[in-house]
Amino acid sequence: METTDLPDYDDQEQEVMPEVASGVQKGTHVAMNSTGWKDFMLNPLLFRAISDCGFEHPSEVQQQVIPQAILGTDVICQAKSGMGKTAVFVISVIQQITQQSAGPKGLVCVVLANTRELSMQISKEFRRFVKYLPDIKCSCIYGGVPVEGQIDAVKIESPNIICATPGRMMDFVDRKAIDLTHVKYFVVDECDKVLCEERIRSQMQKVFLATPKDKQVMMFSATLSPEMRVLCKKYMHNPCEFYIDEEHLILPDGMKQYFFPISEKDKNRKLIEILDGLDFNQCIIFVSSVQRAQALDKLLRGINFPSICIHGAMDTVDRLTRFNQFKEGKSRVLVSTDLMGRGIDVEFVNVVVNYDMTTGPDGGNQYLHRVGRAGRFGTKGLAVSFISSQDDREILDQVQKRFSVKIPELPNVDEIDPNWYRGA
Repeated sequence: METTDLPDYDDQEQEVMPEVASGVQKGTHVAMNSTGWKDFMLNPLLFRAISDCGFEHPSEVQQQVIPQAILGTDVICQAKSGMGKTAVFVISVIQQITQQSAGPKGLVCVVLANTRELSMQISKEFRRFVKYLPDIKCSCIYGGVPVEGQIDAVKIESPNIICATPGRMMDFVDRKAIDLTHVKYFVVDECDKVLCEERIRSQMQKVFLATPKDKQVMMFSATLSPEMRVLCKKYMHNPCEFYIDEEHLILPDGMKQYFFPISEKDKNRKLIEILDGLDFNQCIIFVSSVQRAQALDKLLRGINFPSICIHGAMDTVDRLTRFNQFKEGKSRVLVSTDLMGRGIDVEFVNVVVNYDMTTGPDGGNQYLHRVGRAGRFGTKGLAVSFISSQDDREILDQVQKRFSVKIPELPNVDEIDPNWYRGA
């Protein structure tokens, strides 16, 4: 990967944060005793909001990372999909803001994510957790809509936290429409996706360099290659690193995975058989292009399946409206490109179908992110991948080898026990 455009941020004169005693050590992670939310000694109003959300016990990643993050340490975190990584930085940032004696002063936190939907989802998480902390305000900005209206809205809202896509945040910086001089927390979700694409990385970097040097930086993803870990640390001071190095542990615990060898012309028939035969809550069907998403959605709606379609070529307002409809359970089937393949958390999705298999050198990572839309936070889920070419077979073999998992062929649909993919 070409990194010549990166700043020599790690070579600049820095005030290095002191080492802190914890259950997490720099560069490694060690086991901690089972922890409850009370053990974090959070602000009582934040703790009350967490309880309202039904979070009874912190997940492993939350147990490991939150104690470090609320101390202001920089964080790199790789952990499996659906285990509450978003809550790690949301809770950590809110807790630190509440500890400021004078309260939040202006914009203190910037969170960047690779899609508009993910930015909106993160902003909603912040709002859930500041339910009893009305002085902490959060806004969301993203591309695809006029920037002038968002600038006016941000001026009126005067947020302490902004969740944004990198390009739109860069627009604000270029127009000098936002004051970043008080930013203390800089978060990048799906950081490998943001950093691996040169255009998005340059946008993120411009925003990053417009913020103070003395800030906490946190980066999160389910997939972080050794090369990407080095790249993340270019932006950090002595970070606490949390990785699941055993890649077979990255896949969601409750996932049943199958493949089905099939010709291209038979995909629709088999998909309908699966949708008719499974007693699913909600299902996401992934396809390889905008045109295929539109065509498949039209076909499903034509035979009365409650389907909606989301892809990157859609009008932003329509796209976000459809995303919210699916998230609220108003439609049970979503046909999507890889746009919905990362970070999106829809509580009732328990079936994923790879109508088109992932492709390219990043196919293994993208497969992981796709199937991670089901079986989230320890629940059960089912993933079926259609294999119709030698390239598909090679990606399947790559996934099995890399994640040390044997993916069997799909049995007859009537032989699939609903207990495998329904319930906790």
